Amino acid sequence: MIPGFLVTHSGGFHADELMSSVILTRLFPQARLIRSRAPEWVTPGVDRIIYDVGGAYDAAAQIFDHHQRGAPVREDGRPYSSFGLIWKHYGRDYLNASGLPEAHIETIHASFDASFVLPVDLVDNGAVSPSVAGPLAGLTLPALLETLKPVFDETDPEAEDRGFHSALAIARSFVEARIAQSAAKLRAEALVHQAIENTGQGRILELPMGMPFRPAIMKAGADHLLFVVHPREKDWCLTGIRREDEGFELRANLPAAWAGLTNGDLEAACGVDGASFCHNGRFIAAAKTREAALAMAELAVKDATSIGQKSIVV
Repeated sequence: MIPGFLVTHSGGFHADELMSSVILTRLFPQARLIRSRAPEWVTPGVDRIIYDVGGAYDAAAQIFDHHQRGAPVREDGRPYSSFGLIWKHYGRDYLNASGLPEAHIETIHASFDASFVLPVDLVDNGAVSPSVAGPLAGLTLPALLETLKPVFDETDPEAEDRGFHSALAIARSFVEARIAQSAAKLRAEALVHQAIENTGQGRILELPMGMPFRPAIMKAGADHLLFVVHPREKDWCLTGIRREDEGFELRANLPAAWAGLTNGDLEAACGVDGASFCHNGRFIAAAKTREAALAMAELAVKDATSIGQKSIVV
């Protein structure tokens, strides 16, 4: 049965019921969102989904709380919040409703759970403190959403609901954007894999546009690749490939003689007409044409292999 009501608790709000509301209001736009702790609302019924309130977890009865004794946990023992429970039961429907390809649903469902849902669950349950982010603690998404709560001496009885709905709109933007990015990465992966096949054992990967490329390179085991070339809006880009997900160390750096140069100075240094920019960090360069970018890339490969940069497969 399609629910007529989506029920969560009144009063102060947190990221978990906000994110749960993002999912449920997308799936059931005709349902009325109720914020209440009144027994007549938080008692299960066929006309409602109850979450983050009610003292029970029973998917068949459409109640998804996590504050009670014996609250649900994941297979690895880490706790759910209402967001994790709603995502577990309704996340795939949400992704389907968002128009994602069927073949991508499970991958995105799992990756979003691990990278976005689980952190909210852990913070809400006190299993992780935002303080681990150090000076960025106040800029985590749960902390930022809570800044939209009314101040302590606000007297307007409607202030809590206004704050909740303001935060809900912001939470929706982040959820939709994060899922869109995940979907885009999967589309990019297919394009990069095709480009890797076209490249064979060449050192330079040419892509039809800028896109995330490192995950697909790692997945393909294309350890021989050193540089990526692709068009931008008005020029062409030449960039290195990071060794690890974290950090900035590259498989190969651009030539030291190019560092920080632009236009004529760079053309003179590399001998390529159309060379226009090289970052002082030697991880990215630009050229006016495809031919110039590829020529720079070939020179960069020769430089990197001749000086024997560590871990380069010769």
